Amino acid sequence: MIGALATLLVLQLLGEALVYVFKLPLPGPVVGMALLLLVLAVRPRQLAALKPTTQNLLQHLSLLFVPAGVGVMLHLQRLGDEALAIGVALIISTWVGLAVAALVMSRLMRSASKERP
Repeated sequence: MIGALATLLVLQLLGEALVYVFKLPLPGPVVGMALLLLVLAVRPRQLAALKPTTQNLLQHLSLLFVPAGVGVMLHLQRLGDEALAIGVALIISTWVGLAVAALVMSRLMRSASKERP
């Protein structure tokens, strides 16, 4: 378990370092997860070593939301004051995300149908 946790934390640290050094517009943990995917693709045997620890972490994932809940409770007044702006941003970003996904899917389907005789 310690080795698996160390592996996960080292990959997250590498992700943070890569983001810092190359000034990437991505969160370090996301880059670390991409590195984890790369490690698992290259060395599939690592999955057996990591699986029990990752399942254990996932079982207790709800504990990671406690700090976010505390932050919401702490800044509840501010969230209320800026509810309109937050709501508009959420709605617009959702619609933009859906539109981009639809356009990408449409173009992929068109290019796939052109490749087939």
